[in-house]
Amino acid sequence: MATIGDVARAAGVSRSTASYALSGKRSISADVRRRVEEAVRDLGYTPNAGARALATSQTMVIGLLAQFLEDEFAPAMLQYIQGVANTARELGYDILLVTEVDGTRGLRRVTDSRMVDGVVLLNVAEHDDRLPILRAASQPGALVGLPADCTGVDVFDLDFEEAGRLMVDDLHRLGHRELALVSQPEHVIERGGAYVWRLQNAAAEAARVRGITLHAIFASAHQPDVGRELHDLLDAHPGVTGLLINNEAAAAALPTVLHARGLSVPGDLSVIGRYSDEFARTFSLPYSSIESAPDRLGRMAVRQLVRRIEGEVGPDEPHVVRFVSPELVDRRSTGAPRR
Repeated sequence: MATIGDVARAAGVSRSTASYALSGKRSISADVRRRVEEAVRDLGYTPNAGARALATSQTMVIGLLAQFLEDEFAPAMLQYIQGVANTARELGYDILLVTEVDGTRGLRRVTDSRMVDGVVLLNVAEHDDRLPILRAASQPGALVGLPADCTGVDVFDLDFEEAGRLMVDDLHRLGHRELALVSQPEHVIERGGAYVWRLQNAAAEAARVRGITLHAIFASAHQPDVGRELHDLLDAHPGVTGLLINNEAAAAALPTVLHARGLSVPGDLSVIGRYSDEFARTFSLPYSSIESAPDRLGRMAVRQLVRRIEGEVGPDEPHVVRFVSPELVDRRSTGAPRR
């Protein structure tokens, strides 16, 4: 098995220069870096993570705690994981994905054993049981999702309140006066998914102020239930002219539902969803939407985490809470209400 010394000899450089060229810790000329990279490829060299950890007290691994919950749409969660993993790789870190049902036990295991240099939490609950463990750990942590108490961690999330207001305001401007909001399943809120009520409450308040009737429901995350619930909603409220979707499964099911009812968008019904542009492309969704920015949030969390790991941000410097402002992607699915 090739060693860093073999790489250095093949490249005609010192062992330390070869190490710096691979780690990016110091500025190395393009020619030297090219020779080292060629030697790595020719020799099939793979860095020894254990030896590196002993020498530097770093594993170059980030722990990512995420769960694929049955009441949430799995393809949407994958986008957050992809954003974290891609950014970590760009910065020279591997990802240890922990999907253990008991998140507190999984987090304690990877932090106590020093398997990781830092931790990113997904599926963040309003009162998350993992946070006391993360605050007590020696490794820094970053969250994608807003808890009730942000002490001791860096937090990144979409501004769901502003997203709810923006959805209502856009349809109000076009003259709509009766809307329906389709949210995630109600037990997502019960287990602490604050993003659901944050958007819903803000949309309801915006509708109240503007004299709009808003019918809000919690829909399933799976077919065929979510399709049936969309039919029931439209049957119960025939005066609805605008539909707001904060449920990825409902958004994916909506084209089939509208086709079955003979409804056109935006002629009969204006639609605004909340999901990513990639999600819209994957499911061929023609609806305007609030960009949920999973890739961007993952990038922000990992970059801040790596800054703390590598000492660019001091341990005594304040932690940050940053919101991504919602952006409405216009796919021409909104218009004046039918008469």
